[in-house]
Amino acid sequence: MTNNDIFKKLRVALMLRDDQIEEILKLVDFRMSKGEIGNFFRNADHPKYVECGDQVLRNFLNGLVIHLRGTKEEPKIPMEVIAKHKSEAQPKEFKKSEGAPKPDTSKKPDFKKKPTPKYKDKKPAKKIEIVEKVAFKNGKNKK
Repeated sequence: MTNNDIFKKLRVALMLRDDQIEEILKLVDFRMSKGEIGNFFRNADHPKYVECGDQVLRNFLNGLVIHLRGTKEEPKIPMEVIAKHKSEAQPKEFKKSEGAPKPDTSKKPDFKKKPTPKYKDKKPAKKIEIVEKVAFKNGKNKK
């Protein structure tokens, strides 16, 4: 397993975006642009693919520890940080908000009506034979 694979798996597992990875690297004074970070996550056969070096992965892991746990002066709870990433990763249409209209539960469904069948009074069509039945003798006389 390469450093790129490890980096990709951590990014997916922790639901990190490129800008968040950039901020994590800045925590350990390691500067990289989003473009350089994005090159690590490309396919190996892509022309702009870059192999992730040991130094980059080491600095990312050290920064990740600070990002999740915090410092001695300002400790953090890692699960809260991960939950924050998860809420940011969800699309806006799936987020629950207070201003969203609630469905009307006062109307009860009417179960007395029976749904009409889709295929009412339709009978299956008869098969039409396209070719006549033919007896093959294969040139042999049978007695």
